[in-house]
Amino acid sequence: MNILIVHAHPEPASFTAALRDTAHETPVSQGHEVVVSDLYAMNWNPVASGADFGSRKNSDYLVYALEQRHGWDTGSVAPDIRGELEKLLAADLLILSFPIFWFSVPAILKGWIDRVLVSGVCYGGKRFYDRGGLQGKKVLVVCTLGGREHMFGPEAVHGEIEALLSPILRGTLAYIGMDVLRPFLGYHIPYLTAVERAAILGQYQARLASLMDESPMPMPTLDAFDERMRPKDTSVQA
Repeated sequence: MNILIVHAHPEPASFTAALRDTAHETPVSQGHEVVVSDLYAMNWNPVASGADFGSRKNSDYLVYALEQRHGWDTGSVAPDIRGELEKLLAADLLILSFPIFWFSVPAILKGWIDRVLVSGVCYGGKRFYDRGGLQGKKVLVVCTLGGREHMFGPEAVHGEIEALLSPILRGTLAYIGMDVLRPFLGYHIPYLTAVERAAILGQYQARLASLMDESPMPMPTLDAFDERMRPKDTSVQA
């Protein structure tokens, strides 16, 4: 199995980095191939712009998604984008490893998403959700938070963690066709003892060992919608 870890934390000695290392070491010990993209170490450019294309289909007005398609088809997309997308296309499993910043992903990871999930390859037209371009690949989101676990839930102060993560889990990863696994979460990380942190790493290691046997989270199927993406009337019997 080929695994791509995309890691986004500015501190090399962070607990998120320890999770990254665990996600690298555990599969390697099982004989899998693992590639790591450490975005801060790479000095990844998060800004999507016309400079991402060596030639433009429309030099007068930038429609980024359309230029992505043109750039990929003509081989003129920027080398850093091509390199990351080739890693992603070769992977059976993607692991996104990051701390939650303001109920979202760090800006550098958002920039990786914006630039690397190329239109025409990962999605486009009606190629989304279970018809997306990356069907058959699995993805695991691994997050660290400062909040305590009891602060997230149906009646909790921050609401449900699945709703907080919906833009990445559903609006991004499921949208491009990936099988989204239940996220792995490390709560209250800055305030934990070394022993408590070690326990979380142990839980993560155990999860990684059986990851590919897990069923994905339920996500939309386009079979439930008509050509205009309206829900089909299932109440009408033939």
